[in-house]
Amino acid sequence: MGSNTPNIVYLVLLLMVVGASVIASLRRRPGQTLQQIMIWALIFLGLVAVAGMWTDIKGALLPRQAVLGDGRIEAPLAMDGHYYLTATVNGVDLRFLVDTGASGVTLTQRDAARVGIDTANLAYTGMASTANGTVAMAPVRLDTLDLGPIHASNVRAAVNGGELDTSLLGMSYLTGFAKVEFDGTRMVLTR
Repeated sequence: MGSNTPNIVYLVLLLMVVGASVIASLRRRPGQTLQQIMIWALIFLGLVAVAGMWTDIKGALLPRQAVLGDGRIEAPLAMDGHYYLTATVNGVDLRFLVDTGASGVTLTQRDAARVGIDTANLAYTGMASTANGTVAMAPVRLDTLDLGPIHASNVRAAVNGGELDTSLLGMSYLTGFAKVEFDGTRMVLTR
Protein backbone atom coordinates (compact mmCIF):
# COMPACT_ATOMS: atom_id res chain seq x y z
CA MET A 1 0.00 0.00 0.00
CA GLY A 2 2.95 2.34 0.62
CA SER A 3 3.65 2.98 -3.08
CA ASN A 4 -0.05 3.64 -3.83
CA THR A 5 -0.60 6.07 -0.95
CA PRO A 6 0.08 9.27 -2.96
CA ASN A 7 -2.31 8.08 -5.70
CA ILE A 8 -5.03 7.27 -3.19
CA VAL A 9 -4.63 10.64 -1.45
CA TYR A 10 -4.79 12.42 -4.82
CA LEU A 11 -7.94 10.55 -5.86
CA VAL A 12 -9.66 11.20 -2.53
CA LEU A 13 -8.86 14.94 -2.76
CA LEU A 14 -10.05 15.03 -6.38
CA LEU A 15 -13.28 13.26 -5.42
CA MET A 16 -13.84 15.72 -2.58
CA VAL A 17 -13.34 18.75 -4.89
CA VAL A 18 -15.60 17.35 -7.61
CA GLY A 19 -18.20 16.30 -5.05
CA ALA A 20 -18.21 19.76 -3.41
CA SER A 21 -18.56 21.37 -6.85
CA VAL A 22 -21.51 19.13 -7.72
CA ILE A 23 -23.23 19.84 -4.37
CA ALA A 24 -22.75 23.60 -4.80
CA SER A 25 -24.08 23.42 -8.36
CA LEU A 26 -27.07 21.34 -7.24
CA ARG A 27 -28.00 24.07 -4.71
CA ARG A 28 -27.83 26.87 -7.33
CA ARG A 29 -29.30 25.12 -10.42
CA PRO A 30 -30.56 21.64 -9.55
CA GLY A 31 -32.33 20.97 -12.88
CA GLN A 32 -29.43 21.99 -15.09
CA THR A 33 -26.87 20.15 -12.94
CA LEU A 34 -28.87 16.89 -13.03
CA GLN A 35 -29.21 17.24 -16.80
CA GLN A 36 -25.44 17.63 -17.18
CA ILE A 37 -24.77 14.67 -14.89
CA MET A 38 -27.10 12.52 -17.03
CA ILE A 39 -25.38 13.65 -20.25
CA TRP A 40 -21.94 12.74 -18.86
CA ALA A 41 -23.27 9.40 -17.59
CA LEU A 42 -24.62 8.61 -21.08
CA ILE A 43 -21.31 9.59 -22.69
CA PHE A 44 -19.46 7.34 -20.24
CA LEU A 45 -21.83 4.41 -20.88
CA GLY A 46 -21.48 4.95 -24.64
CA LEU A 47 -17.68 4.79 -24.40
CA VAL A 48 -17.88 1.62 -22.31
CA ALA A 49 -20.23 0.06 -24.89
CA VAL A 50 -17.95 0.99 -27.81
CA ALA A 51 -14.91 -0.41 -25.98
CA GLY A 52 -16.75 -3.67 -25.28
CA MET A 53 -17.91 -4.07 -28.88
CA TRP A 54 -14.73 -2.74 -30.55
CA THR A 55 -13.83 -6.10 -32.12
CA ASP A 56 -17.25 -6.37 -33.75
CA ILE A 57 -17.21 -2.73 -34.87
CA LYS A 58 -13.71 -3.03 -36.31
CA GLY A 59 -14.68 -6.17 -38.21
CA ALA A 60 -17.68 -4.41 -39.74
CA LEU A 61 -15.80 -1.24 -40.68
CA LEU A 62 -12.61 -2.79 -42.03
CA PRO A 63 -13.10 -4.96 -45.11
CA ARG A 64 -11.65 -8.45 -45.20
CA GLN A 65 -10.59 -10.87 -47.86
CA ALA A 66 -13.28 -12.35 -50.05
CA VAL A 67 -13.53 -15.46 -52.19
CA LEU A 68 -15.19 -14.42 -55.42
CA GLY A 69 -17.56 -16.70 -57.35
CA ASP A 70 -14.96 -17.65 -59.94
CA GLY A 71 -12.49 -18.84 -57.30
CA ARG A 72 -10.48 -15.61 -57.18
CA ILE A 73 -9.40 -14.30 -53.80
CA GLU A 74 -9.54 -10.56 -53.18
CA ALA A 75 -7.93 -8.73 -50.26
CA PRO A 76 -8.25 -5.00 -49.53
CA LEU A 77 -5.29 -2.75 -48.85
CA ALA A 78 -4.99 -2.40 -45.08
CA MET A 79 -4.63 0.96 -43.37
CA ASP A 80 -0.89 0.29 -42.86
CA GLY A 81 -0.34 -0.08 -46.63
CA HIS A 82 0.01 -3.88 -46.64
CA TYR A 83 -2.17 -6.75 -47.81
CA TYR A 84 -3.20 -9.45 -45.33
CA LEU A 85 -4.75 -12.86 -45.90
CA THR A 86 -6.20 -15.27 -43.38
CA ALA A 87 -5.29 -18.87 -44.14
CA THR A 88 -6.02 -22.04 -42.23
CA VAL A 89 -2.83 -23.88 -41.27
CA ASN A 90 -3.23 -27.33 -39.75
CA GLY A 91 -6.82 -26.38 -38.87
CA VAL A 92 -5.92 -23.05 -37.20
CA ASP A 93 -6.71 -19.66 -38.75
CA LEU A 94 -3.59 -17.49 -39.08
CA ARG A 95 -3.21 -13.95 -40.37
CA PHE A 96 -0.46 -13.58 -42.96
CA LEU A 97 1.20 -10.49 -44.35
CA VAL A 98 1.52 -10.90 -48.12
CA ASP A 99 5.23 -10.29 -48.72
CA THR A 100 6.54 -10.44 -52.28
CA GLY A 101 10.01 -9.83 -50.84
CA ALA A 102 9.90 -13.05 -48.82
CA SER A 103 10.95 -16.21 -50.60
CA GLY A 104 8.70 -18.57 -48.70
CA VAL A 105 6.02 -19.10 -46.09
CA THR A 106 7.40 -17.92 -42.76
CA LEU A 107 5.71 -18.39 -39.40
CA THR A 108 6.29 -16.45 -36.23
CA GLN A 109 7.24 -18.58 -33.26
CA ARG A 110 3.85 -17.85 -31.69
CA ASP A 111 1.93 -18.91 -34.82
CA ALA A 112 4.10 -22.01 -35.19
CA ALA A 113 3.20 -23.08 -31.65
CA ARG A 114 -0.50 -22.40 -32.36
CA VAL A 115 -0.48 -24.81 -35.31
CA GLY A 116 1.16 -27.60 -33.31
CA ILE A 117 4.86 -27.14 -34.06
CA ASP A 118 7.14 -27.81 -31.10
CA THR A 119 9.16 -24.59 -31.28
CA ALA A 120 11.44 -25.57 -28.37
CA ASN A 121 12.94 -28.43 -30.38
CA LEU A 122 13.37 -26.76 -33.76
CA ALA A 123 16.74 -26.75 -35.51
CA TYR A 124 17.44 -23.21 -36.69
CA THR A 125 19.81 -24.29 -39.44
CA GLY A 126 18.94 -21.67 -42.06
CA MET A 127 19.53 -17.95 -42.25
CA ALA A 128 17.50 -15.20 -43.88
CA SER A 129 18.40 -11.61 -44.68
CA THR A 130 15.66 -9.22 -43.63
CA ALA A 131 15.26 -5.46 -43.37
CA ASN A 132 16.20 -5.86 -39.70
CA GLY A 133 19.32 -7.93 -40.36
CA THR A 134 20.03 -11.64 -40.55
CA VAL A 135 17.81 -14.04 -38.60
CA ALA A 136 17.91 -17.77 -37.97
CA MET A 137 15.24 -19.88 -39.66
CA ALA A 138 14.02 -23.40 -38.86
CA PRO A 139 12.65 -25.38 -41.83
CA VAL A 140 9.30 -27.09 -41.19
CA ARG A 141 6.50 -28.78 -43.12
CA LEU A 142 2.89 -27.73 -42.70
CA ASP A 143 0.36 -30.56 -42.98
CA THR A 144 -2.20 -28.27 -44.62
CA LEU A 145 -2.50 -24.67 -45.73
CA ASP A 146 -5.96 -23.63 -46.93
CA LEU A 147 -6.70 -20.23 -48.42
CA GLY A 148 -10.39 -20.06 -49.19
CA PRO A 149 -11.14 -22.99 -51.54
CA ILE A 150 -7.45 -23.55 -52.32
CA HIS A 151 -5.98 -26.50 -50.46
CA ALA A 152 -2.29 -27.33 -50.20
CA SER A 153 -0.69 -30.11 -48.20
CA ASN A 154 2.85 -30.88 -47.08
CA VAL A 155 3.81 -27.21 -47.53
CA ARG A 156 7.43 -26.16 -47.05
CA ALA A 157 7.75 -23.30 -44.59
CA ALA A 158 10.11 -21.88 -42.00
CA VAL A 159 9.82 -20.62 -38.46
CA ASN A 160 11.51 -17.28 -37.88
CA GLY A 161 13.96 -17.28 -34.98
CA GLY A 162 13.73 -13.51 -34.55
CA GLU A 163 11.08 -11.08 -33.37
CA LEU A 164 8.72 -11.31 -36.35
CA ASP A 165 5.28 -9.79 -35.58
CA THR A 166 3.19 -11.39 -38.33
CA SER A 167 3.62 -14.57 -40.33
CA LEU A 168 4.54 -14.04 -43.98
CA LEU A 169 3.05 -15.47 -47.16
CA GLY A 170 5.94 -15.26 -49.59
CA MET A 171 6.72 -16.04 -53.20
CA SER A 172 6.89 -19.84 -52.93
CA TYR A 173 3.15 -19.76 -52.19
CA LEU A 174 2.18 -16.82 -54.41
CA THR A 175 3.78 -18.36 -57.53
CA GLY A 176 1.18 -21.12 -57.32
CA PHE A 177 -1.35 -18.62 -58.67
CA ALA A 178 -1.74 -17.88 -62.37
CA LYS A 179 -2.01 -14.18 -61.65
CA VAL A 180 -1.35 -11.88 -58.69
CA GLU A 181 -2.67 -8.36 -59.28
CA PHE A 182 -2.38 -5.16 -57.25
CA ASP A 183 -4.44 -2.13 -58.20
CA GLY A 184 -3.63 0.22 -55.33
CA THR A 185 -6.68 -0.60 -53.21
CA ARG A 186 -6.90 -4.38 -53.49
CA MET A 187 -4.96 -7.50 -54.33
CA VAL A 188 -6.54 -10.23 -56.46
CA LEU A 189 -5.19 -13.78 -56.61
CA THR A 190 -6.36 -15.84 -59.58
CA ARG A 191 -5.80 -19.59 -59.74
